[in-house]
Amino acid sequence: MRLDRVWLIVRAGSQAASRQARRCLEDLQAQGIAVVSATSGLASNPFPGLLATEPALPDLALVLGGDGTVLGAARHLAPLDVPILSFNVGGHLGFLTHERSLLRLDDPADSLWQRLRDDQFALERRMMLEARVLRANSRNEPDHSSNAGEDSDGDGPHLALNDLYFRPCLDEVSPTCLLELEIDGEVVDQYRGDGLIIATPTGSTGYAMAAGGPILHPGIEAIVINPICPMSLSSRAVVVPPRSHLSVWPLGELSRKVKLWKDGAYGTVLEPGDRCVVQRSAHPALMVILDQSPSYYRALTRKLHWAGSLSAAEHSHN
Repeated sequence: MRLDRVWLIVRAGSQAASRQARRCLEDLQAQGIAVVSATSGLASNPFPGLLATEPALPDLALVLGGDGTVLGAARHLAPLDVPILSFNVGGHLGFLTHERSLLRLDDPADSLWQRLRDDQFALERRMMLEARVLRANSRNEPDHSSNAGEDSDGDGPHLALNDLYFRPCLDEVSPTCLLELEIDGEVVDQYRGDGLIIATPTGSTGYAMAAGGPILHPGIEAIVINPICPMSLSSRAVVVPPRSHLSVWPLGELSRKVKLWKDGAYGTVLEPGDRCVVQRSAHPALMVILDQSPSYYRALTRKLHWAGSLSAAEHSHN
């Protein structure tokens, strides 16, 4: 990997991430690598400023934080084909991040930067979703030809590495909504309940799993459609092919507005009559993998605290 320019993205409000970032910054600058450091969090989005002011894209985005920090980076950098290397520093679950122990800086012969220069890593492509909103007062179909990142207006594109979900907008009314789902031009169901989640395999271990959805291996390209607390026992999670085109329509009175969220970040508000079109993004997130023998199942066991049989203290040797 060419390593001339690096963006160092640090989780906002984390002292551990800030301390580690200072070490990385000094180490990279000592090697003549141009580094730009910025914090990322719910109240601080550094990417519009970086993309507007920096003279060139980085060869690598180094992310120090948790999954939320990685998700924010992926939404902005995936359309630009910038690889992301992330470490769980100050984060929580860390499904998308490496353990901090792999961030080796002390041994020059086996340093992280030398491994990257020697191409001792794998590049994993993680499927992403894209949502665009067609307003009720517009007769034009949403434009899917743009290769740019997220737009500043509410109509999109809205990108997500984990999930897109629709939840009731107003707290003053009953926290339920009515959503109609269309798949490839065919109306499939109407969901009355707390909302609807549309997730990638990466996001299947996030909000979708908490709402009772299936866990999908990230090597499977598919889309999970999962209702949130539906009021019908027949409304179940559905897994559809990655080329599916989904349309979500809020129904009911005009006061029944719905918010679109992307990876837990605010997207826009939809009113009854608006249509949100969701499909696989043309640009996957490029994730740098350092583990020489990564195991998705081992990660699930560790992160989700799977205990196995309650009668067995250890796994069998079979």
